[in-house]
Amino acid sequence: MKFSTWDINLKVRLFGEALLDISFWTVFPFLTLYFSDEIGRQLTSLLLIISQFLAVITALLGGYFADVYGRKRMMSISVVGEGIGFFIFAIGALPFVQSPYLSFFGFTVASIFMAFYQPASQAMIADVVKPEHRSHVYSVFYMMINIAVVIGPIIGAVVFHDFTVETLLAITFFDIVLLFLLQKFGHETAPLALKPELRKEQANKNLGTVLLEQVKNYQLIFKDKIFFLYILAGIIISQSFMQLDLLFPLFIKEEIGTSQFLGMTLSGEELFGIIVSINGFCVAALTVFMTRWMTRYNEKYVFMNSSFLYGIAIMFFALSTGALSAIFAIILFSFAELMTVGIQQNFVSKLAPEDKRAMYFSAAGLRYTLGKVIAPLAITLATLIGYFNTFTVIAVLACISGILYYIMYIQYEKTHT
Repeated sequence: MKFSTWDINLKVRLFGEALLDISFWTVFPFLTLYFSDEIGRQLTSLLLIISQFLAVITALLGGYFADVYGRKRMMSISVVGEGIGFFIFAIGALPFVQSPYLSFFGFTVASIFMAFYQPASQAMIADVVKPEHRSHVYSVFYMMINIAVVIGPIIGAVVFHDFTVETLLAITFFDIVLLFLLQKFGHETAPLALKPELRKEQANKNLGTVLLEQVKNYQLIFKDKIFFLYILAGIIISQSFMQLDLLFPLFIKEEIGTSQFLGMTLSGEELFGIIVSINGFCVAALTVFMTRWMTRYNEKYVFMNSSFLYGIAIMFFALSTGALSAIFAIILFSFAELMTVGIQQNFVSKLAPEDKRAMYFSAAGLRYTLGKVIAPLAITLATLIGYFNTFTVIAVLACISGILYYIMYIQYEKTHT
């Protein structure tokens, strides 16, 4: 599918989200270190769990409202909320304020609205792209995100520590840019939202009725055994890839510390910035190629082997003693990630009825939002049993995830062939 034939919604989002993602990844990889230094590791772990639990609830609400009231409207509201959150974060980081708790509150607000954004965003792609082209379009968006993952941490390693407030204000500005693009060029694509009579019917309902309806709808979704296994396996495997932003920076700083690479002496923070950039570069450079390659194989084995490779990469990371071994581990880690890019969202779009598409995507988002609730526990676990044992637990979970994906596809093949 050529870029020139893309719907205008997709073109606008690709450009606007690129700006926002670069600025976001300038900050995000360094937040664990930032808040750990400011308020302590244990409290940071607890607050991250609370903020991500709130994001879980928001994501589910976001899917329902995106189906009923429209993708464009919910994406616009999300962008506004995210901008407000990072603006509050910036205020808390001002030299004469210096309130890490206010900053964390701002980050929590931003996290909640980011979770609001994703179901509508992913459902919009499914609305305007034919099934045979969806994996490609999803992979292009994923590639764009990972180009940001390459560029952002490099910038962040230079500017975030010394220019924290300015960096956060830049994110707020790019939220405004994306909002303008959505309002100026975007159009609605949600099937229910395009029907005036249904929109009027929904507008007459009170909040209690809406929430009750939503609970019933999600009950039906989670009775789908295949979809439930998909979410469960995704939550478990998320404990592996989410450690890139949680446990990895602490491990590199405290266990690897200063190391040598290509004649350079790297601090832990600098090595972590390189690790994140290598991950982003691998994904950005190889996403489309890997997606096309993986679509040649049975999805069952792609998902399963991706989880197994995550487990292997995690164990290599646990054994790392210097920059070279850590870089080798992150390359394996990146290939595990690349194996399922594109086909994940496409699998959800195949399961989801058209009128509940965003709800399915928001429920699928529990792999990440609920995963984020659990993932910070690894920080606490590492203080209790050490880094190696913690990484071993995560690697075992990755293998369990692979087995669950295999069982899920066995069930899927029985009912869809």
